[in-house]
Amino acid sequence: MEQIRIGKTNVVTTKLGLGTNKVGGHNLFDHLVDDDGIKVVQAALDSGITLLDTAFVYGLGQSEKLIGQVLRDYDRSKITIATKAAHDPQNNLQLNNHPAFLTQAVDEALQRLQTDYLDIFYIHFPDETTPKAEAVGALQKLKEAGKIRAIGISNFNLDQVKEANIDGYVDVVEDAYSLVERQAETTLFPYLAANDISFVPYFPLASGLLTGKYTATQEFTAADWQFNRPNFQNPRYQQILAAVDQVKPIAGKYEATVSQILLAWYLHNPAVTAVIPGARVATQVLSNAKSASLHLTTTEYQLIDQLFKF
Repeated sequence: MEQIRIGKTNVVTTKLGLGTNKVGGHNLFDHLVDDDGIKVVQAALDSGITLLDTAFVYGLGQSEKLIGQVLRDYDRSKITIATKAAHDPQNNLQLNNHPAFLTQAVDEALQRLQTDYLDIFYIHFPDETTPKAEAVGALQKLKEAGKIRAIGISNFNLDQVKEANIDGYVDVVEDAYSLVERQAETTLFPYLAANDISFVPYFPLASGLLTGKYTATQEFTAADWQFNRPNFQNPRYQQILAAVDQVKPIAGKYEATVSQILLAWYLHNPAVTAVIPGARVATQVLSNAKSASLHLTTTEYQLIDQLFKF
């Protein structure tokens, strides 16, 4: 599986990773089973995926704990652990980027994950008061102390990224990006490329919209989470599904699913450092892993790129 480097650091991992919000994220998703989450992480590691992306807010530490349990049976040195924090459990999960909070959050994450270092630590969201460079400066001290190996920020807009990186300490940015949410291409990407900062998108399959599971005649009621989402409103919804339909012949050529083909598109995208699709059960991990072995032609890559520019 293809290996990549995070920013200017020595952190090397697989370009295909695993997002673990459905591993222990009982506060985010209904009907999760911890044993399923453990099997998801095991399936990822057993299939050669070494990048595990988690966060405190995924189950308020439960995701990290489950990953920590799994890690006991694997070679820690071959696994890249990325976690995130900003939600303060002592203040109703209000966002907190204060250096003292971040320092404590790292120490507590280390305990839950049963490890003595984090490969990547992200400030999960910016708060409204802490100077961004001050927050990142606290992480730099933790990096120098060996507790973290790469400094990340997540959900920061371009101006906030620039402020956070004023001393050149930011190694990686994680933010929303998909074929149907492409704002980062004109906002973040040029700055990140110019400053050798890695980019990791979340929601690459647009909450399932890019998997091929939705139909043009499908309707959503006020009880559905999709009801007020712009991508599920016509005419945009129909445009997206029409583009997905045009990916299906490419999927047929490779005996793959639409999801696998589109994950392969991200894996071929030079602006994307790593992709971290999530999974509820182990079979989804194995399906996602196939995307790493798909080699799209330049023509196919460009076609998919153009299909979703509307």
